[in-house]
Amino acid sequence: MTARAMRAVVVAGEPSGDLLAARMITGLQARSPGIEVGGIGGPAMARTGFAAWHPLDALSVFGYVDALRQAPRLVRTWRDTRRRVIGQRPDVLVGVDAPDFNLRLEEKARAARIPTVHFVGPSIWAWRFERIHQIRRAVSHMLVLFPFEVDLYRAQGIPVTYVGHPLAELIPKQPDRAAARAVLGLSPEHRVLALMPGSRESELRLLAPRFLQAARQLRQQDPGLQIVVPVVNAQRRAQFEALLAQHPVAGCRVLAAAPAAAGAAPGRGDGLDTRDWPIAWHAMEAADAVLVASGTATLEAALFKRPLVISYVLSPWMRRIMAWKSGQQAPSLPWVGLPNILERDFVVPELLQEAATPDALAAATWTALSDARHAAQVAQRFLALHNTLDRDTPGLAAQAILDVCHAHAN
Repeated sequence: MTARAMRAVVVAGEPSGDLLAARMITGLQARSPGIEVGGIGGPAMARTGFAAWHPLDALSVFGYVDALRQAPRLVRTWRDTRRRVIGQRPDVLVGVDAPDFNLRLEEKARAARIPTVHFVGPSIWAWRFERIHQIRRAVSHMLVLFPFEVDLYRAQGIPVTYVGHPLAELIPKQPDRAAARAVLGLSPEHRVLALMPGSRESELRLLAPRFLQAARQLRQQDPGLQIVVPVVNAQRRAQFEALLAQHPVAGCRVLAAAPAAAGAAPGRGDGLDTRDWPIAWHAMEAADAVLVASGTATLEAALFKRPLVISYVLSPWMRRIMAWKSGQQAPSLPWVGLPNILERDFVVPELLQEAATPDALAAATWTALSDARHAAQVAQRFLALHNTLDRDTPGLAAQAILDVCHAHAN
């Protein structure tokens, strides 16, 4: 390395990547004072002193249709970012998730002899395993969030480091159900169900009616059941409330924003500052059980040690696209939910496609709500999982990136 300050380009494409990248940048700054970091990012990265070339939402798309609509903007952003990376020749390019954008960018950078690190391995273990060939060309070093991914990438000749999952640092090992209920104004005496049918328009459209019909059956079994539905923004709130009007459920409450008093909840004895928590985390901590769409929220619910039921439904059109995209070399896994994939076991039920009927969802969720032995067994498994995923993610990621830079300089 030369005497000048180290220069890194970091590209993140969604809010979760912004948070992950911000903590990684902090780790780099601690180990390489004076480091200059620019690229594509959001507000969390900006607070580290990061210089944004383009805003985070320049890469934000939701599904194939939105990607087609946004294609001209994405192409312009990609070309400008490529030009800057190749022209400035940073010491390292770090792509944080967003594989469709970042792997192409990393491939160009590596061909220009710029070392590349990809943070968050694409889910090639679930679908599109053929991406491994592009990854091998594009990535100098892969940083993965799950321990089982290490052997997968090593077997393909790709240098890899397991850095743990950042959620395991942020979610408490011992959730405080009573404190969360106090924050949300929920009764401590009655059961609470967190209903989480997804954050995208298509997910709510396909899952929310089934979830609400199941919730209506659960209220008949337990008239005191409290149902909370966290939503990510005003659009999703309006969509869900329209669906709720079509499928009314007594005791169902929509949560649109984290409570102002979240950081100083009465009775919260663990000293944890929860003011920056998403509203979904408050709902999961307060809940006895969670009925949830497959995705990152399933891992969050597991880290909160809650029994959960995982569901997902794709439209026929999306099923055809997924089959076309993944049918060639995708490994066949018997699980779709992250907790089950990580545990290599059906720790919690998965009800998918035709199996996701209101009756089946209600029956599985009633077990999650009412079976204390099942809840205790699930909590024990998920605590062990939490301990496995809990690592110094920012420090491990930063050190691996610096090692790649030093190896390239030498």
